[in-house]
Amino acid sequence: MNESGLVIRHLWTIVCGAIQLVRRDSGLYLSIVIYTLAGLVFLHAIGADDRTAYSIYFGRWTLLNCLILPAFAILIDLILIVRRFGPRRRLAAKRIFSTTRLAYAFSGLSLLMALMIFQGTFTSVKNGMPVWQDGFPFDVAQANIDAFLHFGTDPWRWLYAVAENDSIRAAIEWNYNVFWFLLNFGALFFVATSPMVASVRTRYLACFMAVWIVVGNVLAALFLSAGPAFYGSVTGDVARFGEQLAFLAHGAASRNSAVSYQQYLWTLHEARQTGFGSGISAFPSVHVGLAMLNALFLREFNRYLGALAFVYVAFVAASSVYLAWHYAIDGYVSAIVTLIVYVVARKLIPADSRPVAAMQTATINRPEAAVAAF
Repeated sequence: MNESGLVIRHLWTIVCGAIQLVRRDSGLYLSIVIYTLAGLVFLHAIGADDRTAYSIYFGRWTLLNCLILPAFAILIDLILIVRRFGPRRRLAAKRIFSTTRLAYAFSGLSLLMALMIFQGTFTSVKNGMPVWQDGFPFDVAQANIDAFLHFGTDPWRWLYAVAENDSIRAAIEWNYNVFWFLLNFGALFFVATSPMVASVRTRYLACFMAVWIVVGNVLAALFLSAGPAFYGSVTGDVARFGEQLAFLAHGAASRNSAVSYQQYLWTLHEARQTGFGSGISAFPSVHVGLAMLNALFLREFNRYLGALAFVYVAFVAASSVYLAWHYAIDGYVSAIVTLIVYVVARKLIPADSRPVAAMQTATINRPEAAVAAF
């Protein structure tokens, strides 16, 4: 067979493998469709059809998942090839850019683009929740529960007693607004597009969506609160968190300022407009939920990294209180609910170790094994 024929055969194998993987993901695609339809019905029922936010995500989501993250993944692969494999570089390159790897990449990109619609639905529903509840009715109750659980004191005061410092604030804001997104959406991209974790791919993606829906929409809508940053605006009591917000205002000019983003969200809320990441809800915390989800899955592969990831979960939970995004109970409940989602998913969704037909490279199910194989 000539060279062009081999190329065509190679491409056809990749396409067939990607199609097979897309078929395996049919349950995930169906879930996205059902969730989107349910979200649109909800918005229409409460008279908030104007709160949809689908078009907002197209540019940034596509740029992130179709350009930035693939480029970063390729760069990491090239660095590994150059620095670790010496005379075996050609073999390593063939393995890294194998038909299996590329089939998973293309099927994963297809699913990630579907998840763009999912994220648009999430934001749309979140925008409609204050319309349904006619405001934020649970802030006082949740803040009081928070204080009761922390020895009669709002927990941000405990944190500020040891960490009221502008440098610490800036570091926490960077982690919360930048590093958290890189970790969690980087993890999503990796699981969706790599055969290295094929055994948990379906379960992880199902859990990922469940956390957004259960934590970020269902529970948030039922017990809707705005959070400490907006406590004065929704209750009239500006003193309770006034000192905290005054300290956070020191970083208002910073690119990663929590106060600036909170002002952005409140401006959109008052104007009844949608925007990127718009919608206000505190209870429970999606930030903590996704960090917890990744810690649970990481523990399956490496106990020590898993333990480190759980420390990070605690740090994110404390950061959410420090930055006035959440009450402490938002993180506690989110971690518990995410654990329940994970346990249920482990029982209902078995590990998928089936090989992809017509592919020569076997699926690798553990990151450690993947590194050893390259």
